[in-house]
Amino acid sequence: MGAAGGTGGTSGGGPGGEPAGVPEAVEPAFPEGWSDPDYHAAVVDLLGLLALTELVAFERLADDAALAPTLPDKAALAGMAVAEYGHFVVLRDRLEAMGVDPAAAMEPFVAPVEAFHERTAPGDWLEGLVKAYVGDGIGIDFYREITAYVDPATRALVVGVLADTGHAEFVVGRVRAAIAADPRVAGRLALWGRRLVGEALGQAQRVAAERDALSTLLVGGAERPGADLAEMGRMLARLTEAHTRRMAALGLSA
Repeated sequence: MGAAGGTGGTSGGGPGGEPAGVPEAVEPAFPEGWSDPDYHAAVVDLLGLLALTELVAFERLADDAALAPTLPDKAALAGMAVAEYGHFVVLRDRLEAMGVDPAAAMEPFVAPVEAFHERTAPGDWLEGLVKAYVGDGIGIDFYREITAYVDPATRALVVGVLADTGHAEFVVGRVRAAIAADPRVAGRLALWGRRLVGEALGQAQRVAAERDALSTLLVGGAERPGADLAEMGRMLARLTEAHTRRMAALGLSA
């Protein structure tokens, strides 16, 4: 999926120089059966993909800050970038605690993530904001769905790094203000939002098809139950409904 992370606006620093608002890493209290190589590989893939998307989110928000039209916008986006990097650090540290090289865990996803961002490069400031809120939102929802099939420690970690820290409110306010100033931009942004959701869902399907370990988290195995076809349908419906709500929040049609 596209860049994930709690699309939020926490700036400043916490104790020890860590960014404020960054969730603490959960100690690796892995459940019985953690040594199952298929499950271990699946969690490594999930955390590697999330770590990469958080790192990319940091880079994109830093770029967006440079393009922001006002100093307050620049400061807000810079703070959000700091928070995303903090989330990356938490994921990196968890992978290392598992005895995994974070770079190796992220590497399989570099090409598809870069391809997604090449296909969805925003044309201006407003398209960049919509991409961060709508495109990344689909990814965040998908990762949260996956947490139903992981152990409690991994679930707490993933939910923590995906928590919204204010970016959603920032984007909605700026996009709605732009539409109020020039209603003509609404049609263009609505089309852009529909393209983003198609690209995001397509990327998720490609990644799942190429990474068997990730697929096992959803479909399960002989000893680990997963989602049946009915539940997969309900999951898709939930993702679609969440996308519709985000578009409505922006003042756009889904």
